Parts: sequence; structure tokens; C-alpha cells
Amino acid sequence: METFESLVRAEFAPGSTYLNTAGTGLLPARAVAAVRAGVESVAAGRPQDMFADVEASRASFARLLGVPAGRVAAGASVAVYTALIAASLPAGAEVLTAEADFSSAVNPFHMRRDLKVRTVPLERIAESVRPGTALVAVSAAQSADGRIADLPALREAAREHGARTYVDASQAAGWLPVEADAYDYVSSVAFKWLVCPRGVAFLVVPEDFGGLEPLFAGWVAGENPWDSCYGPVQELARSARRFDESPSLFSYAGARHSLELVERLTVDAVHAHDLALADRFRAGLAALGQEPVPAPGSAIVSVPGLGRRREELSRAGIEVSDRAGHLRAAFHLYNTPADVDRLLDVLSG
Repeated sequence: METFESLVRAEFAPGSTYLNTAGTGLLPARAVAAVRAGVESVAAGRPQDMFADVEASRASFARLLGVPAGRVAAGASVAVYTALIAASLPAGAEVLTAEADFSSAVNPFHMRRDLKVRTVPLERIAESVRPGTALVAVSAAQSADGRIADLPALREAAREHGARTYVDASQAAGWLPVEADAYDYVSSVAFKWLVCPRGVAFLVVPEDFGGLEPLFAGWVAGENPWDSCYGPVQELARSARRFDESPSLFSYAGARHSLELVERLTVDAVHAHDLALADRFRAGLAALGQEPVPAPGSAIVSVPGLGRRREELSRAGIEVSDRAGHLRAAFHLYNTPADVDRLLDVLSG
């Protein structure tokens, strides 16, 4: 009988105690095999139809976030999609962001010198929406320390004041249930919690495209791409595909299979698994007299002052991150209680 554990063990065999999914997720065996097959097909002069992999990946991501595939654009970078949203705003528009959020989700707004970017602590972002705020942009889960934004409160505040919402789900999609339909725009890379190869990212847009213009549209953004290779594109795709970047095909060849695996496991099951491990780590830290950054309900645990031990931990075969002096551990589907206990054991020494 197929179980969560049997599925995971068939796909992952980490050679270390890997607790750094917030940096890069591990690739399942099925994705590795698909990328290898794609590369070998090109080397042999018989390239596979990897554009079909893009469409399958788009559809899978759409199902995971609960939206129609026609509302999902496929690309390679959250920063590019943030810039697309920034370009759609009129001069003088106010953008509300959270302090120390990941740069890909906020920097493009700062590059528009004619926008008013206002930054507040994450915990105050919903209450800081005001008349005149055009857009609220925030990560669902903070990269640095795992704190989770109060997205329902943000959504209600934005609706009350007529502001649009932009959520970067890069540190959430794959383990934290995200209802993309509740927000105007949702972006995400896929090489972290969605365990895809690098070079895959998605953008969810409203049915009416939310005022976005396909500024970087190339031939893949045409309604009939192979008829759009030369000269201006005569007809843009009628779906969010008009916002596609030319895809990293080898990455999408693997992503298709990674996303299918996450679908089979289900985000709800991954969420429960990851949080149980994170809570086990928090309890162990308390026993050691250590207090992490408060981030209830997060699969990311950040411990002030322990970042200096990252190299020591790595030598012991445990991979974590050092973020501004904080030790950041991220617990995902391929981790076990034994991984948590091993980290705690080394930290106690």
C-alpha cells in the first residue's frame, strides 16, 4: 500500500541531514531522471517535446494553488514578475511592503523612482493599509526567519481600501496551503518547497490580468507560438500565458514530475508532517534554553545567535543556513524525527 513515507523514501535519499529547504529543495529521483532524459535526447539530436512539460507543470501548480491553469504564467524568476507588477502601477502609487522581506518581492518597486514605497513591520502590515494604498506586497512566509504573514487580515484590509494584493509564496508553496484565488497576484519559485529544479517560477494573475501589460512578451506569449516567431506577435495568448518567459526547458522537464509528486502527497499532508518536525525542534530548543524567533505554524525555525555554528554543523553532516547570525532550519517532507534529534544533539554539545 502506497503511503506518504513510502512515496518519499522511493524518491529521496539525502546524503546528509539536510535541513535547508528554505535555501534549496532536494530533487526527487523522478525529476532527476526526467532532466537526464531531456538532456540526453538533445545530445542525441532527438529532442523531446519539453514544451509539453511546461504545460503539465503549469496545470499542476494551478491545481496546488486552487486556480485555473489559464491564470498561471510560467517563467524563471519572481523578480521578473515583481517588476512586471511594478511597471503596471501609475506614477505616485503607494506600495506597502514588510520590513526585511526578500528582495525579489520588493526591490523592483524601489527601482521605480516615481512610486511611493512604504515599509512597516510584518506584524503591522494589515493595519497599515490605508486610503490611497495601491498595492500591498508581502511574502507569505518570511525567508529570513519563517514568520507567516496574516494573509486573511491583509486581504480584508486591502479590500476595504481598494488596494490590490501581491503575495510571494516562494517560502510557502508546497508546504503551507495557499489560496491563490484570494489575492490579485501570487508568485513563487519552485526550487524550494516544491522540490523542482532551479529555473522554474510561476505567477498567478486575475481573470482580467489585473492591469498587467506583457512587456517582455516573446514568441512563447503568442496565442499560436509557432506562428509568432517572426516580427511582432500578432495575437497574444488569451490566457496568462501571455506573461510567460521563454522557459528553461530542462528545468521544466523535471518540474513536471516534482509537482506531480507534491500533488500525490498533498499539501495538507506535507504541512502536517513539516510542522510536527518544526514543533519537535522548538520543544528541543526550549529544553536547551534556546528561544527561536516567534513563528508559530511555520516549517522554518530561526534561532538567534546560533548561526555561527553553521560550519560546525556542516562538518557534522547537518546542513542549515546562517541568516544574519541566526541559525535557520527548514523541515520538509524528506526529513524525519531522527534528523531533528541529530541537530539538537549536536547543538547541545
